[in-house]
Amino acid sequence: MSDNPKAQFDEIGSWSEVKLEIIREYAVAYSRILSRQPSLEHFYIDAFAGRGVHISKTTGQFVLGSPLKALEVQPPFRGYFLIDLDGEKISALREAVGNRPDVRIREGDCNRILLDEVFPNVRKEQYRRALCLLDPYGLHLNWEVIQTAAAIRSIDMFLNFPVMDMNRNVLWRDPERVSPEDIARMNAFWGDESWRQIAYTATPTLFGPKDEKLPIEDIAEAFRSRLTEVAGFKRVPSPMPMKNSKGAIVYYLFFASQKLVAEKIAEHIFRKHG
Repeated sequence: MSDNPKAQFDEIGSWSEVKLEIIREYAVAYSRILSRQPSLEHFYIDAFAGRGVHISKTTGQFVLGSPLKALEVQPPFRGYFLIDLDGEKISALREAVGNRPDVRIREGDCNRILLDEVFPNVRKEQYRRALCLLDPYGLHLNWEVIQTAAAIRSIDMFLNFPVMDMNRNVLWRDPERVSPEDIARMNAFWGDESWRQIAYTATPTLFGPKDEKLPIEDIAEAFRSRLTEVAGFKRVPSPMPMKNSKGAIVYYLFFASQKLVAEKIAEHIFRKHG
């Protein structure tokens, strides 16, 4: 075990700190608006909640993670659903949160927990609404979760589109060399195999057609169309590219909602931090 008390915490780059601020600002606006409607209850959902605390690579200081930032939002949410697959992270999160009756913390696969336990409790016909953060560590999210979030029409969603995992493990220049396991992960995230036709275009050569990979910007834009045309979200503004210190895109931060006012607020926050 390390003698450094900070060693157990994940380090996050400046782009992740920006993401946390974007989500905090939207959560404040969201909770303020929903709190003015006494007939509605609003909830916060964090599907990859982690320990609740990180270490900044920039400053070396502790940084509150998304679940603890959400718990500080005023006016408060009616309740909070915090999920993570990692038991050690869940234990740390429970300690950080304390004994709050409005917080439900679950250890396990969010793909199952969201569909079986959380989404059924935040449905529109129950006069409930929810802000849901889907911030996977990579291609660890199933399309069914995204589509269900749209179908119940009560959820505003932030989504990490994990470019780094895709580029490293799936979107190779030679797609035939990609492992079946990584193909399966990409299919699960995208919802089917249509990403293959989107990510590659056949270019004629002297030796016949050759697959050429399209820019990741084109693939992200195709996913944005998929969120509206297939999943059913009415409002999906252009995602914000989150870049590391070298200017490389680590992931895109998507926002999706059914409401125009929600889209306008998210666009304003994206522009502010762009």
